[in-house]
Amino acid sequence: MKQLITHILFATDLSRNSTHALRHAATLAQSTGAKLHVLHVSEPLSDDALITMRMFMHDAGSRAEALKARHEHVKAVLTERQKNFWAAMPKADRHIQDQVETIEIIDGYPAEAILRRSKELGCDLIVLGAHDHGFSHTFLGSVAKRVLRRSEIPTLVVPYLDTTQSN
Repeated sequence: MKQLITHILFATDLSRNSTHALRHAATLAQSTGAKLHVLHVSEPLSDDALITMRMFMHDAGSRAEALKARHEHVKAVLTERQKNFWAAMPKADRHIQDQVETIEIIDGYPAEAILRRSKELGCDLIVLGAHDHGFSHTFLGSVAKRVLRRSEIPTLVVPYLDTTQSN
């Protein structure tokens, strides 16, 4: 029988719940031997934000530097979250990190970018977390719905885990 899952795309919005979803993606990668691709999509700035930048930053070079700083900040957060996630993993399971094939930050509209990258990378499964109030408030509410509606491959949406409530 042909292996069904060989490449998993884990899409993160960098919210607290994304760590919970990554745990599921890593477990699936471990159990299937699949390669894991980590993706964060930075949404384009709104027209209002761009107008505000132009009003207060007249120099095009300054605007470009501000956009670059925004991207670098997201990269630093993603790097730190990945580092902390793997450090918190039990030593016996840290080898799963070797299955991470790519870690990317791309600009675009999240649902479209997730679907496009999943095809480009030859993924068999998309894993993302349910809505949480993180870096991008709308990332995994409407985005998850759009991905689910349009995906041609299985998509796992990991429910939000409220760690503030005790059982």
